Amino acid sequence: MAKVKTLFFCQNCGAQSAKWIGRCPSCGEWNTYVEEVIEKADTATANTAWKASTTVGSSPTKAAKPKPLGEILYEEESRLDTHDGELNRVLGGGLVPGSLVLIGGEPGIGKSTLMLQIAMHLGRLKVLYVSGEESEQQIKMRAERLGQQHAGLYILTETGTQNIFRQIDQLQPNVVIIDSIQTLHSSLVEAGAGSVSQVRECTQELLKYAKETGVPVLLIGHITKDGSIAGPKILEHMVDTVLQFEGDRHLTYRILRTIKNRFGSTSELGIYEMQGSGLRQVSNPSEILLSQRTETLSGIAIGATLEGNRPLLVEVQALVTPATYGTPQRSATGFDAKRLQMLLAVLEKRSGLRLGQHDVFLNIAGGLRLDDPALDLAVCAAVVSSLNDIPLAGEICLAAEVGLSGEIRAVSRLDQRLSEAEKLGFAEMYISQFNARGLDLSRYGIRVHPSGRLDEVLAGLFG
Repeated sequence: MAKVKTLFFCQNCGAQSAKWIGRCPSCGEWNTYVEEVIEKADTATANTAWKASTTVGSSPTKAAKPKPLGEILYEEESRLDTHDGELNRVLGGGLVPGSLVLIGGEPGIGKSTLMLQIAMHLGRLKVLYVSGEESEQQIKMRAERLGQQHAGLYILTETGTQNIFRQIDQLQPNVVIIDSIQTLHSSLVEAGAGSVSQVRECTQELLKYAKETGVPVLLIGHITKDGSIAGPKILEHMVDTVLQFEGDRHLTYRILRTIKNRFGSTSELGIYEMQGSGLRQVSNPSEILLSQRTETLSGIAIGATLEGNRPLLVEVQALVTPATYGTPQRSATGFDAKRLQMLLAVLEKRSGLRLGQHDVFLNIAGGLRLDDPALDLAVCAAVVSSLNDIPLAGEICLAAEVGLSGEIRAVSRLDQRLSEAEKLGFAEMYISQFNARGLDLSRYGIRVHPSGRLDEVLAGLFG
């Protein structure tokens, strides 16, 4: 019997070592090395993995040579239309041929539903959906629930990469979807499915296939308890695009964010609404997020924010009550808790409000998580409104950053925020006086209040 060979792999960066190491010399993380069984494949075994087509494999390989930058020809690559406006926006215009896209998210958030829905939208293209987690009957039930049919969609329930590539060679699909990368295993590696070496090896085979054939491959990935994609960190470096599908499972809205994109911007995002018939694209999220305002209540302010390049108007809710315990509570949902404490300190120091004996709870309606500094003014207005129990007028929105000295600071792309507020019927917006310089405010059908100090804004809002 051949001697079993083992190596230690770092779960964070994928570095390997012949013995266990407490601190990884590559990434500096502690206690990340795990032992895995490794067996080097011989030529016969390796021949069962993905290899190029006969034409590519038989042609001689040319040695790479340096070339002057000016002599390199570049042509805009044609992209595959996914027939999903939100996904096209996030990808930068559609699927790039030969790209490897990784989509991560919490269990039950809707990753498989999104991918199956995309596969059924691809029209005349031949799509292979490989599932290592669900049976054919389960996928069929989901497809019937989505209420769509696609004759060119093929389902394969398999986890071995050798058989998957054998079926791919026979079917010759235009798009391949893998659900999920952590369930695949290659016979070239003796470790179990989901281990560092298996994830790296399977991804490497899929990457080679995508680059040599020009077929885009979409991978679904699991995430760990801290929200990062499971497996070695090198997984995110190997793929071309990393998308994060997030949201509260108890709420209806889902957000598709770009973490890495070699073919487009990383500042875009897509918004979906989970329904019984699948995921619905939300083309105007501001109108939906503000649609539940039925009456004017205290503690509510409307802030103009940007998520990527998309302007959003969101509802900022605050509740300020006398503290029932010795230490006042500071709780924020969808907003940075430390920034909330900073804004409360500014209100107490610069505006003379007594918040030291009050509990303050803040919430961004709709389940969104935002970190745009332009929401500072809306947060302050909502807190003061709840403290004094004075409601804000429903046609007022705010967009400005608040500094530690109580000054109102300018924010980026104010013209987009003004246009969104005007489109939704708002009549007034409070901004920084520095944003008003050089901007023609007369072309907007909304009254703008430029201010330089927080006290001036609060006086204008509450008298």
